[in-house]
Amino acid sequence: MALLKKKDALGKGIRALLSDIDDDTEILKISATDEDSIINTVPKIKLDLIEVNPFQPRADFNQQALQELSDSIKIHGVIQPITVRKITDRKYQLISGERRLRASKMAGLEEIPAYVRTANDQEVVEMALIENIQREDLNSMEVALTYQRLIDECSLTHENLGDRLGKDRSTVTNYLRLLKLPPEIQKALRDKVLSMGHARAIIAIAEVDKQLYVLKEINAKSLSVRKTEELVRLLSSSQPKKQEKKDEPLPVAYKNVQTKLMDLFETKVKIKKTAADKGEIVIPFYSVSDLNRLLDIIEKD
Repeated sequence: MALLKKKDALGKGIRALLSDIDDDTEILKISATDEDSIINTVPKIKLDLIEVNPFQPRADFNQQALQELSDSIKIHGVIQPITVRKITDRKYQLISGERRLRASKMAGLEEIPAYVRTANDQEVVEMALIENIQREDLNSMEVALTYQRLIDECSLTHENLGDRLGKDRSTVTNYLRLLKLPPEIQKALRDKVLSMGHARAIIAIAEVDKQLYVLKEINAKSLSVRKTEELVRLLSSSQPKKQEKKDEPLPVAYKNVQTKLMDLFETKVKIKKTAADKGEIVIPFYSVSDLNRLLDIIEKD
């Protein structure tokens, strides 16, 4: 492999010194005969020799941001090399850096600096996912889904994943718990209407109907995370103690009545049948405003 060493710059003008800055690092000229020796180096590779990563977790690329990056590359070049793996004598597969690759093509470049690594399919998936998760514009649900993919596709434990990402195990677990929330709350997180702090407070409640009630209160009253935590504590303290004796199964006719009442009040309703033709109807409320809402429904009907 031919190596170009930095020449003695003494006596040269400022322009010459600046043009030689990159020579501090050895530049690799690739030939067909020495490609095997470029592993773990940073050569420049022709763009038409690089294929995109089939495991790329990112599907959407902002066209305006790509154009801005392309304009920057035309002026300054590619500052951060992409990462590829060699798959044939004259073919490489992208591991990370698809934005830089796309922007370089838009800028009209013919070659791009690239780290060349040896990696199997699982390692490629892991590297692509981990690079994707470093993006600053990810919402909480995208982070949670990426964590889950890393665990499923790379056979990692919560602790292993935390070590790879430099995160505490508890951080990984907290994100993964978001996947158990109802779709309405997941959508709010995806749309960044709800923050991670709000979601962590809601997760403390087991009942879905109460979780959705808290979401409505957050939206209606613009509750802060602290106010949301206070509401969750109030709801948790109002939960009835576990009964030592299980209730008798409710007859079908009573179940139908219970369902109709739940539809009417838009909340959980429980009918307890204590004896022949006797029993009680329990309708919980979670705040003064919720009680007033129930009273309005009763008075209206």
